[in-house]
Amino acid sequence: MREAKAELDRIVRFSEGEHRDFIEGKKRDIAAFHLKNNGFYRNLNPSADFTSWESLPVLTKKSLQIPLQQRLSGGFSAKSIYVNKTSGSSGDPFVFAKDKYSHAMTWASNIYRFGWYGIDFNQSLQARFYGIPLDALGYKKERIKDWLAHRYRFPVFDLSDAVLEQFLGHFRTKKFDYINGYTSSIVLFAKFLKRRQIVLKDICPTLKVCMVTSEMLFDDDKTLLETQFGIPVVNEYGASELDLIAFQNPHVEWQVNAETLFVEILDDAGAVLPYGREGRIVISSLYNTAHPFLRYDIGDIGVLDEKSTLQKPVLKKLTGRTNDIAVLPSGKKSPGLTFYYVTKSIIEDDGNVKEFVITQTKTDAFEIDYVSDKALTPQQITGIEAAIAQYLEPGLHFNFNRKTVLERGSRGKLRQFRSLL
Repeated sequence: MREAKAELDRIVRFSEGEHRDFIEGKKRDIAAFHLKNNGFYRNLNPSADFTSWESLPVLTKKSLQIPLQQRLSGGFSAKSIYVNKTSGSSGDPFVFAKDKYSHAMTWASNIYRFGWYGIDFNQSLQARFYGIPLDALGYKKERIKDWLAHRYRFPVFDLSDAVLEQFLGHFRTKKFDYINGYTSSIVLFAKFLKRRQIVLKDICPTLKVCMVTSEMLFDDDKTLLETQFGIPVVNEYGASELDLIAFQNPHVEWQVNAETLFVEILDDAGAVLPYGREGRIVISSLYNTAHPFLRYDIGDIGVLDEKSTLQKPVLKKLTGRTNDIAVLPSGKKSPGLTFYYVTKSIIEDDGNVKEFVITQTKTDAFEIDYVSDKALTPQQITGIEAAIAQYLEPGLHFNFNRKTVLERGSRGKLRQFRSLL
């Protein structure tokens, strides 16, 4: 960790020219390393030698769904690497590995960015809104890890008012420095505070900042969080197999990690798009020698801001996952979160609906599962259908299902939209 933190400190001090040379050198070195030492990656390439960055293949999660041992670089074993698995929120889970220095660079990156807001991982107490293993051994191990890492975990599988009241009790007695966790769970807690007319910082004055991750943060939800928590809200975008990808800086820019990663935006044919154009987010890990993550299509769609530079890329827009695109009867393709956003603007006006998710079952058919104090009225349902017809297209059919609780993934994530097509 000492070496990694020293190296990251050196990188962030580079001039623009030094940083350009650093990126080009790291790209060349990591590609050449895997072409020489990783049989799996070498077999994917038309040439065994590095010729140009653009000639390297684009990896997908599906292409990595073979046993980990077959994907490891020569000289690495299970004992000499960090091993974990993705959450599967994209529908394509897999086990991955990092060499230990690469893993240390990931943590150095986290420490650096959280430090922008006065958070010290060695001292600051985190209120953690995440899932947790429910088996006895897994639960105990995670609680021990939380204690060592200065975290207190709020499991997000049950977010009823009675449980949220218990959460609130911990904020009254513990000196939390920051909140970190899944967006949907933290938003639900903020809605609970709004109903109780409570500003969280009033009862927990040590709070400095809230970091949300893994799920979409809408502008109105960010306003809600800042109002009910009384602290800044920071949007985080990352992937466990990579690193923090983008992190909102104090100037409210979604600054892309250009120290341990190289981020490209590609079109459907694999061509690099200029800043300002929307396309597939493709990411390369510049340090991971144990496992190739080179030109890795993470499955998301986004835009790099026109003001981006190689040293300071800025993520302008994150549309959603490529497998969460709605294909409509007219042939139109629309990000599934468009449905979520339009519907959200209507059904949450009175605070009745706590959460909802949308699932596309046919080109013209959608299921909307929601949690609420009382069922939606026919007038509200008509209003939702009319708004979607106006913003997207008419002739779509919706089935509304009132639920006691929404199904979350094994780690507690809530997929706000998904297509079964």
